[in-house]
Parts: sequence; structure tokens; C-alpha cells
Amino acid sequence: MLHLIGIGLNDEKDISIKGLEAVKKCEAVYLESYTSKLSCSVEELEKFYGKKIIIAYRDLVEKKAEETILKDAKTKETALLVIGDVFGATTHIDLLLRAKKEKIETKIIHNASILTAVGITGLELYKFGKVTSIPFNNEFIKSPVNVLKSNQSIGFHTLFLLDLDPKNNRFLTVSDAAKYLLKEGVESDKLAIACAQLGSDKPIIKAAALKDIENLKIDKYPQCLIIPGNLHFMEEAALKLYS
Repeated sequence: MLHLIGIGLNDEKDISIKGLEAVKKCEAVYLESYTSKLSCSVEELEKFYGKKIIIAYRDLVEKKAEETILKDAKTKETALLVIGDVFGATTHIDLLLRAKKEKIETKIIHNASILTAVGITGLELYKFGKVTSIPFNNEFIKSPVNVLKSNQSIGFHTLFLLDLDPKNNRFLTVSDAAKYLLKEGVESDKLAIACAQLGSDKPIIKAAALKDIENLKIDKYPQCLIIPGNLHFMEEAALKLYS
């Protein structure tokens, strides 16, 4: 049995009761550790869950799952813990498909996602368009700006997820993202919303012109950037809380 379990966005206590019950009965517990970052340590997770955790970086999940996670799941209760929600990243759909192909029984336990946590900004979730990512090496990358233009053309908000490499403690910042967008011709006075550690007790949210976000220093991670589309008066009122 393979349990794919979302564990929330912040710390060891964000896991659901259903998720915790599943973890406690598993013999092998993996933590996917490349699509996001918790504010707590692996040791804190282990203490709270009462289980030894195997760190699963990208290479293990995407290339070696058959000889690790899926191999374990064929003979014993196995869990893959995913920060946020299980399907916040396409790589986990791929793992589910591979498990189905191997005729491994699977169970999905959902949790909070960055895709819904951005609602704290006051922007209507129904008005978010296509989500895009800004990678570390973005000198010749045009797709994030193309997504922004497409979303803006129909008045939709744009969420930029920012690249990260927790294994090497590298994180793209909202300042980096703003620099990239300005370099690609986005207007300097365009309203933008910088976010860090959404889902935590003390999320950081700042609404300002893109040129001001460029100079913003935030040392909490992960971070994301939003450029809103057409604003309802209620959204405008909410954003004033973060100006």
C-alpha cells in the first residue's frame, strides 16, 4: 500500500488526523524534499510522527522510485509525505501512475496548498489564471512573462512560484523574481504582492509596486509573487492591509 499524504505548509502539526493515523501504521516513510520547505526540521517531524523518515530528493522520486518507494509499497505500508497538498506538483501524479501500473494499492490524503493559501491576500481564488514558475536560470526564459500577459489580457491574477533547492539551501526570492520581470519589460509601477511562509503563524505579505519589491529583503522561505489582474473593491480593500 502506498499512502500519498499532504502534510501542510508550515510545521509538523499541520498534518491532518487522518494523515497522522496513516503515517503511524506505515513501516516505511519518505519525505519529498524538493518542491517546498517546512519551517520545522526533519527531527521535529520524526518526533511528532513517531517514525524514522527517509529524505526523498528529486532524483529518488523521479528516477529511483521503483527501487525504493514503490518497492517498499509492494510488500508493506509505505508513505510519501508531500509538503502542502499531494498534487501541488505534477511529479506526484507521475508517481501515482507508476504505482497504478505496478498494481500497488494507493490512498490519497489531501491537505492545504499554496494554491489556496494565497487567498489570505484577499484576492479571489476564482480569478487566478494559469500558475507559472520562475527558475533560477532564467536568462533566456520567456514563459513566465507570456503567462502573465495571457492572464492580464483577461483580467486574471498571476501566481509566480519561485524556484528552490532545499538540499543546497538555495531559494529564489521575490526580489529575484521582480528583477527578472522588470528585465523582461513588465512595468515598474505594476502592483505586485510578495509572500513568504504562507500557511505559517506569521506569514509575510507585502503589496507594493514591482520596483519596490525588487528592493525588498525577506529571509523566510518559501516565497512566491503575485501580480493581480482586475481588482474588485473588496480585493482593493484587502490589499490595503498589506501596503
